[in-house]
Amino acid sequence: MTKIATKAPEKPKTSAYDVSEHLRTPEEMAAYLDAWLEEAPEDAAGIARALGDIARAKGMSQVAKDAGLSRESLYRALSAEGNPSFATVLKVAKALGVRLHAQAVPSGS
Repeated sequence: MTKIATKAPEKPKTSAYDVSEHLRTPEEMAAYLDAWLEEAPEDAAGIARALGDIARAKGMSQVAKDAGLSRESLYRALSAEGNPSFATVLKVAKALGVRLHAQAVPSGS
């Protein structure tokens, strides 16, 4: 009996999802940050990464310039390992054209 060589099916090629490629308008950027603030208000690293995603969508060099920071320090501050100061967060938010806002939390939450 003759064996027929079978070729293993090729695995589909995938690429990493980059949310910054989908943040096109200021409204989408603000909604994305607001979702992070709403869903994970205690995840400082996640919120910093969200700011980084928005900064990449707008152009990191321009955001760094508008925030008065170097591009390298902005990348570092908004990376997964970054821990930006609140002053940096405020500068970046202003440079991005977004505002952080406060909302009263119902008691017992």
